[in-house]
Amino acid sequence: MIEFALLLLLVGIGPVLLAEALLARYEVLAYAAGWRAPATELPARMPYARGADADRPPAAYLVYLDGIGKRRFQDTRDGGRLVKSLIDKAPELRVLGQVQPYSPLAYPLANRPVWIWLRRRAGLVLFLHNVMQIFVAADHRYRPLYNRAVGSQIATQLRLAGYRPGSGIPVVLLSYSGGAQVATGAVDELWSELRSPLWVITLGGFYNGANDISRAEHLYRLTAASDWIERTGMWIFPQRWRLFRRSGWNRAVRAGKITVIWLDPATHVGPRSYISPQAKLPDGRSHLDRTADTVIALIRDRVSPAEPGGPPA
Repeated sequence: MIEFALLLLLVGIGPVLLAEALLARYEVLAYAAGWRAPATELPARMPYARGADADRPPAAYLVYLDGIGKRRFQDTRDGGRLVKSLIDKAPELRVLGQVQPYSPLAYPLANRPVWIWLRRRAGLVLFLHNVMQIFVAADHRYRPLYNRAVGSQIATQLRLAGYRPGSGIPVVLLSYSGGAQVATGAVDELWSELRSPLWVITLGGFYNGANDISRAEHLYRLTAASDWIERTGMWIFPQRWRLFRRSGWNRAVRAGKITVIWLDPATHVGPRSYISPQAKLPDGRSHLDRTADTVIALIRDRVSPAEPGGPPA
């Protein structure tokens, strides 16, 4: 009976996985061929950045790249609580949360008519779409195109949010789960377009380690012993193994560009996740507060407030 049930599951989900694999590749190929232009406009009354006022340079621009739950411009994984906490605790930052890490064309998944229909009838398909996009972004055949597409999307959103290329104001890429694949891949394109100091912070990052992050000043890996999803990424991607010394990840390790910060006893998802407002630590803070405090402390430790009209001090 169990074998029959598994067979039915495979028969049912197999075509869905195949369709998603093909659709995930379509966007990056459409971008490369110039068939469709990436979107740049946001919904009415939605700002390109929140936090520090646009009339003077902020200490840094922080771009939040959400995990596979990202389906619209608004932050979806936690209802925007992490971004809101960062803005409240660090008013010197300008924060962008609208980037679509799983769309090379920058089109929100939930706004497409076919996906609205599917969401009401087969929500699993939405989940699988973004999962497949991670593997497309990690595939050596598509990775350069995907990295250029999303890196350019981030650069465009930063310019629209007031960033001046060459200003010297730091850009921090904060990524959750699969967003780390996109963040590490965007480094080269962002450097090429903006010439900005770049920091990467991964939170439970799921990424293959193939991307060259030598242009980044540093990568902070926020993790926890109970985060089995992040561990899975380290197991299934050979470029994260020490054996592959020439991979982007291992070159960064040898260059001293990687710092690991433990956020135990947090988990990847669930009531004890990194961004849980309910789970409490012995000091009384929630997991969400501890994560936000850690990110802000890392930024403040490395970034000095910018002088008006010039680079950071």
